[in-house]
Amino acid sequence: MKNKRNQRGIAIVLVLWVSVLLTVIAGSFAYATRTDMSLVANHMQRARAEAAADAGVHRAVLEAFRPISDPARWKHDGREHQLRLGEAEISVSVLDESAKIDINDGSPVLLRGLLLSLGLTEQESTRISDAIQDWRDADSLSRPAGAEEEAYRSAGLKQKPANAPFQTVEELRLVMGMTSDLYQRIEPMITIYSRQPGVNLTIAPREVLLAIPGVTPEQVDAFVSARDAAVLANQPAPTFPQAATFGAVPNMIGLQVKSRARIGEIEFERLAVLKVIPDPRRPFAVLSWREGRSAVDMNAGT
Repeated sequence: MKNKRNQRGIAIVLVLWVSVLLTVIAGSFAYATRTDMSLVANHMQRARAEAAADAGVHRAVLEAFRPISDPARWKHDGREHQLRLGEAEISVSVLDESAKIDINDGSPVLLRGLLLSLGLTEQESTRISDAIQDWRDADSLSRPAGAEEEAYRSAGLKQKPANAPFQTVEELRLVMGMTSDLYQRIEPMITIYSRQPGVNLTIAPREVLLAIPGVTPEQVDAFVSARDAAVLANQPAPTFPQAATFGAVPNMIGLQVKSRARIGEIEFERLAVLKVIPDPRRPFAVLSWREGRSAVDMNAGT
């Protein structure tokens, strides 16, 4: 009798353990399923945000073909335009690349001024500016503070100067002295598509204007304020006499389109550089196409 009670007790314990085990397995399966579904939903949401951002780029292309006399035509001055496409909120801006400093054709003084404006010392700015020029020029002669092949070899670096113009802005990462942090700070202000020694003062961002030698932050702020007021009044941009030496003109060689789409907590940013072509069979060419820095899931906290 006692043995039967013991056997029943053991059976009950086994049943309970099996029930607990099955519950744990079911719970784990349900959790994994929910996680997978959440990942799929996030991927789908991100894909929709990416498609919406790309649609913003195409809207910018359409605007570029409006007649210049059309008051509704988007100006290429970097100002944001708000759109809505279904559930996506889209912000699009267009900026002529002449508003940036060209690392191929930009004045060495302007390149050095850009580095100084970012807080580098005189010595650091001169060294990196000279290294940039040594990278882009055709000879193998090193500038006083620059770097040619021997300097890279001595520093244990695998790359060497191209002795040719930069093919992409990202190539600047390879220049001796260019750190990842410095590149991230300088990248929004540089281009290879302006092909001018100066910058377009009528649309250049404040950060670019601060790189111009001889101008003060107060002068830059006063000019930007007057320029903004002129835009709102639909008037021509004012002159900036202190920076006139480094002025350039819009050339339409490259238009940077920044399109940022947000759906819920998902945000995607597309950065494209386009060239408008007066040919109905091929109205524009894509010079650059990449994700922007804010192409992240906002829930991730990055």
